[in-house]
Amino acid sequence: MRADKRPLGTPVEPTFSRLALAPGLLGAIALMAGLALLDVDSFIIVRYVVSILAVIICVFVIQAKSWGWLVGLVPIALIWNPVFVIELHGQGWVSLQFIAALYFIIVGIRTKVPVRQD
Repeated sequence: MRADKRPLGTPVEPTFSRLALAPGLLGAIALMAGLALLDVDSFIIVRYVVSILAVIICVFVIQAKSWGWLVGLVPIALIWNPVFVIELHGQGWVSLQFIAALYFIIVGIRTKVPVRQD
């Protein structure tokens, strides 16, 4: 027997889960697909998807108490907001798409939400 009184091969209950990973990857995919739609009216769909996923990731970041990630997620949710549109054009907007996609992936990987023991 091991020191923690568990038989060898018994799985340990996880202490955290990466709940922000799926929305982070979906957001990055939406941002990369949105590069093809930058000058088209249907880019509004990309704005909805990205802003909603940014808010969802914000909820998981708050649950994980990783407040520092909100510094990038809140501006992403505001800049891609489809209701109050901030019109950006050119190379800067394309760069923001790449930076936001990378940020979504990093936050999704690094955010560890504690598992509740009910």
